[in-house]
Amino acid sequence: MKDRIPRQKMPELTPAERKNNFNEIPLGYSKETAMLEASRCIQCKKPACVGGCPVNVDIPGFIKEITDGNFSGAFAVLKKTNTLPAVCGRVCPQESQCEAQCILGKKFEPVAIGKLERFVADYEREVENAAAREADGKKDKKVAIIGAGPAGLTAAGDLAQRGYAVTIFEALHSPGGVLVYGIPQFRLPKEIVHYEIEALKKRGVELVLNRVVGMSQTVDDLLDRDYHAVFVGTGAGLPLFLNIAGENLKGVYSANEYLTRANLMKAYKFPEYDTPIIRGKNIAVFGGGNVAMDAARVANRLGAENVYLVYRRSRDEMPARLEEIHHADEEGINFQLLTNPVRFLGDESGNLKGVECLRMELGEPDESGRRRPVTVKGSEFIIDIDVAIIAIGNAPNPIIQKSTVGLDTTKWGTIVADNTTMKTSKKGVFAGGDIVSGAATVIEAMGAGRKAAAAIDEFCTTGAW
Repeated sequence: MKDRIPRQKMPELTPAERKNNFNEIPLGYSKETAMLEASRCIQCKKPACVGGCPVNVDIPGFIKEITDGNFSGAFAVLKKTNTLPAVCGRVCPQESQCEAQCILGKKFEPVAIGKLERFVADYEREVENAAAREADGKKDKKVAIIGAGPAGLTAAGDLAQRGYAVTIFEALHSPGGVLVYGIPQFRLPKEIVHYEIEALKKRGVELVLNRVVGMSQTVDDLLDRDYHAVFVGTGAGLPLFLNIAGENLKGVYSANEYLTRANLMKAYKFPEYDTPIIRGKNIAVFGGGNVAMDAARVANRLGAENVYLVYRRSRDEMPARLEEIHHADEEGINFQLLTNPVRFLGDESGNLKGVECLRMELGEPDESGRRRPVTVKGSEFIIDIDVAIIAIGNAPNPIIQKSTVGLDTTKWGTIVADNTTMKTSKKGVFAGGDIVSGAATVIEAMGAGRKAAAAIDEFCTTGAW
């Protein structure tokens, strides 16, 4: 009879309610709704959902605890493998990971694993506020983590739990990486990230902010000084551009810069924060991923009259999560699909005033498996805009690679690391997350952080490389 219970929807703000603010959109499950949704899980003996999770959360285990009304127990199960459950419950692409493997989903809708994970983490934060777990013993060795994003935070949490003294070096003035500078408040409230980081600090993890390793000190300095191992989790923060004429005009942003100004520098709190950011009337965002959706929806909330999302393929090929596309659609983002920009147009003062585009049609599949966009001849047209936001991806920042002797890299600038241990070519140095894989998901970066923590523990214990 479990399959007769429909998947429970999470209530959320309507488009009209959320248009002019940055409040979180989904409102969360009640206890009763969470228990009803959890009761849909059929507790498979060989749960495929666990294999779909990069950090191997015991999904049937924590859902069973919810079904029994033991929310504290559910949180304890989650925390065994997931350092950031409140984050993952909000931003993980469950539809292509754990929920994609749910057996119930073969005939019906899969169990809402992500929403249940969010419920448990929120319950713990808002009601239980559990004390930090005691470390499993104490080690006499120190580990340096470079980068306070998802990979670094996860590695730090696992190593602290194993008893290591851990120091995280972060280049920005606030820890969290993409969680704080990239993902908007309405998708991931910063208070949640800060709560998770405070939990790490309670477990003894030291944070050193405003420190660019590779500039003020190198990886070798860390290894020569106090640290027995180093984990590099610096992500992929170097924005890519379209490389078309006019990209240097005033009003053209990378999505990185735009979202950093909006999120980390709190432009969304104007006038409390007078952050410099151009609030255009007509804004175009170029790209089709989650970052493009975030940028478009932020622009909408900052007061733009028209926000265009320009993407050279069709909606079916968009890499963004379906939920984010749906929300952008609801909020009135103007999708200009099968459209490719060819040049930006400026006025005599160097200000952006428009973009010339071409219509596209889909041809045969390319090396990515997606149908290749082909130009429609004579289809040139102009969109009048005063702000452009480029959201077509990121590459790794090269500072660590250039300043570390003996560290092998790929032609894309990522660090070469073993996929099982995250060991690099340099003894004592491990790496994981986007700096190794290229831009990927938060949970994949966390999975790499967990692998690295286990391998660092073995290295520090045995000395074997």
